[in-house]
Amino acid sequence: MSGSLSRFHRIRNWSALACLALPALAPLGAQAQQTIRFGAPLPQTGPLAPEALKQQQGYDLWAEQVNKKGGINVGGKKMKVEIVYTDYQSNTPRAVQAAEKLITQEKVNFLFSPFGSGAAKAASTVSEKYQMPTIASTASSPQVYDQGYKYLFGTFTPNDTLTTPLVKIVREKAPGVKRVAILARNDLFPLAIAQEMEKAAKAAGLEVMFFEKYAINTMDHSSALSQMKAQAPHWIFATGYINDLVLIKKQMSDQKMEAPVVTMIAGPAYKEFIEAAGKGAENISSAAWWHMAARYKGVDIFSTAENYTKLFREKYKSDPDYAQASASVSGVLFQMAIEKAGSLDRTKVRDELSKMNVMTFWGPVKFGANGQINSLEPPVMQIQGGKTMVVHPPAIKQAEFKLGVK
Repeated sequence: MSGSLSRFHRIRNWSALACLALPALAPLGAQAQQTIRFGAPLPQTGPLAPEALKQQQGYDLWAEQVNKKGGINVGGKKMKVEIVYTDYQSNTPRAVQAAEKLITQEKVNFLFSPFGSGAAKAASTVSEKYQMPTIASTASSPQVYDQGYKYLFGTFTPNDTLTTPLVKIVREKAPGVKRVAILARNDLFPLAIAQEMEKAAKAAGLEVMFFEKYAINTMDHSSALSQMKAQAPHWIFATGYINDLVLIKKQMSDQKMEAPVVTMIAGPAYKEFIEAAGKGAENISSAAWWHMAARYKGVDIFSTAENYTKLFREKYKSDPDYAQASASVSGVLFQMAIEKAGSLDRTKVRDELSKMNVMTFWGPVKFGANGQINSLEPPVMQIQGGKTMVVHPPAIKQAEFKLGVK
């Protein structure tokens, strides 16, 4: 599998292509093809391109490792993995079109969801229509999984599994923190997690004295930040994607905004955020679904977070974060389900996913009746000394939570 992160991956085995020229919904027998094709619609251009790059790195690392070992065992026959990427340009309607094209024209066997909760939910209608087993590696909002669909599975626990531990930690470590200000991107995941934060804060007796939404592609947050600053919050909570949060942090610095607690989701989990924010990133907290400090012993191809990190560093010369790891574990779960089913039959693979209960380098994986993972305890982290350090849960804790300004 090529390590290139920019080109559209197309099938190279033209004899296999001839075999794939079958009706769109016909099952493809293992003897009729040499590879298993996974479709991956990604926002490779546009504002979400940094997130797409991370997903592609994760998928490619998994595919490379599988192919090095001869492929996926399908009923006794080893079949190589191929991933077909298509760019939907950070546009949700195009993501839906891309998913359908991958199924009906590219004839993929299985599908990875587009990036984020909004696009994953929109494209899930296509997966259900074609009865295409689909794994969402970046969708946490319950609204994605409340449609009664049977072919969608997700590797992220619900949003409240991030916000509830955060609030508990802050209440224990900083009882003087009373006033919370929330700034949220008006998009499915960022808004949903902001709303969960509001709910958790109020339940803990905190006052949410500011809650403002900003439009997608907003480039100037100065007005909202000025209003927030005037109310002197103890806890600033901002949501969005990495480009949003780097910009918000810069404009906070421009206004000399500080608070005892500053939390951003999801950017600070990425090394790119730390590099862009520099010293301004210090003590910013966040939460995510995986960290390389995880210490699970899995039965998958990567086995442990330590080994996964080693392989990732060898390939990309950098450390992995939860976005890349989630993409890789999505491939792992498909691999396990296919091998358990002994077939590429979509219904059989879907059934194996639905009853899966395994330990992986990502952690324990079991899906609820709605298809969303319900077996994972996500880590809470904080940037300390220029690194993301886990402060919860205790099993993988690396540091104590620190306050910013007193």
